[in-house]
Amino acid sequence: MAAARRLCAAAGLGGRFCHMLLKGHNLTTRQPFHQLLQKKPSLPSAIWHRAVRGMFIQTQDTPNPNSLKFIPGREVLGSRTMEFSTPAAAYCSPLARQLFRIEGVKSVFFGPDFITITKESEDLDWNLLKPDIYATIMDFFASGLPVVTDEAPRTDTAASEEDDEVVLMIKELLDTRIRPTVQEDGGDVIYKGFEDGIVQLKLQGSCTSCPSSIITLKSGIQNMLQFYIPEVEGVEQVVDDDDDVEKEANST
Repeated sequence: MAAARRLCAAAGLGGRFCHMLLKGHNLTTRQPFHQLLQKKPSLPSAIWHRAVRGMFIQTQDTPNPNSLKFIPGREVLGSRTMEFSTPAAAYCSPLARQLFRIEGVKSVFFGPDFITITKESEDLDWNLLKPDIYATIMDFFASGLPVVTDEAPRTDTAASEEDDEVVLMIKELLDTRIRPTVQEDGGDVIYKGFEDGIVQLKLQGSCTSCPSSIITLKSGIQNMLQFYIPEVEGVEQVVDDDDDVEKEANST
């Protein structure tokens, strides 16, 4: 929802979401309006810091209560992003494989300079998961191994010779205005296609199972694309086969 609010504002569309600045702290927390109404006054809990053997790891809350953003203070994938929804998908990443060995880790997402971890359920306490995640990230970067191997697939929205003018505009807007905003909340949005006026997108990271993902798509991304590109009639979310299986399992 936070991403949707910022996207609407960037497109010149009236913002309808709440933004709260914590005075005395150089950070901004973004939460749905109804959560802010229920929040009791307290010291900010969105940001935690941990210095481990010379490595400073920062954690930041995301709009998804089951996802947490870990910022190791160094480059993770540079200009790329990559999601690992299952342990099998982590074949090309030594770091992702190590993180999946932690009990309670459901999925792993790598951003340019952050790692988003999604836990299996709300019942799991982040305070129990964090120590193992901190240690795994610290030990991995100390090892000098690559985050991903050369066999890692490309998942960016780079332009290709087959793209027409409208698709090029969609990809440019995604890369320059939309994806950076979504990545601030520990997620990403990947272009999957454009057909009959409908832009097909895949949400990743904290956005995958976020309760406000539909708002991000419709009130944020769709409004911005339609504002700049008249040929866009709508936006729809695309899910992979693994996501379909997971949704069926959760519904039974």
